[in-house]
Amino acid sequence: MSIVVDPDAPVRNLSARQMAFFRFRYNPLALLGAFIVLSVVLMAIFAPWIAPSPESAGAFVDFRNRHAPPSLDHPMGTDNVGRDVFSRVIYGYRVSLGLVVGVLGIAVPFGVVLGLIAGYFGGWIETLIMRFTDVMLALPPLAMALAITAVLSPNLINAMIAITLLWWTWHTRLIYRIVRAQMNEDYVEAARVAGASHTHILFRELLPNCVSAVAVKVSLDAGFVILFGAALSFLGLGVQPPTPDLGTMVATGSEYLPEMWWQAVMPGFAILYAILGFNLLGDGLRDMLDVEQ
Repeated sequence: MSIVVDPDAPVRNLSARQMAFFRFRYNPLALLGAFIVLSVVLMAIFAPWIAPSPESAGAFVDFRNRHAPPSLDHPMGTDNVGRDVFSRVIYGYRVSLGLVVGVLGIAVPFGVVLGLIAGYFGGWIETLIMRFTDVMLALPPLAMALAITAVLSPNLINAMIAITLLWWTWHTRLIYRIVRAQMNEDYVEAARVAGASHTHILFRELLPNCVSAVAVKVSLDAGFVILFGAALSFLGLGVQPPTPDLGTMVATGSEYLPEMWWQAVMPGFAILYAILGFNLLGDGLRDMLDVEQ
């Protein structure tokens, strides 16, 4: 008698949570994304200790070292007033992550709640919420953000407001679609028969089934928020000097291309690095949680 060994048997015996972490652990791109995001977060948190020249994050000038190319003392060179570009990039991550936390911390809960309400109650409530969402989605995001920041004084808070006013719409549509698909499931009907309140069904029954999709969406959105914030700063409508911001650094450095290329290329690479990390992490979470976008 021959014995057949199934190599996939141990995998099939894993729980759903163990299977999810198994998929993430053996996804090299997801691990790379997690490493990049972690490195960006750690650089932002420990900027005063990591930055070789912390004073470069403020109103500091050193004209003797202006336009210095990359070297051991200045890994990313110096800018037009002698500030260390690498130090300013590290502090610039603080601004970018602060923008991500501010925008998504407001837009995600607001959009999720509207999506839950529209999908659950239906009728005129659904029509009102979803048609307003469609109107907001029809507005070009960058053009709308430029208009808002042009009316208000350009700074980090107003840039955050401009992006937040449009970002909630994507989460509303995502949650609405999920809730409508879940409305006829047995657990929703069981909660209704048991006399559960609307609040209980919305936040204790339906919302937990949306968490996976929201987590994936948030991780992908983080990169786009960084890009939007950098675009506003590049156009002079975001964070203002001398506060270190990646978009502002690219705009200033572009005036010295191609000779002093590092002043624009290095901050641009820093933006690419952060966005790549969040996108790879988002794709990894989508595969890990088996979410369809």
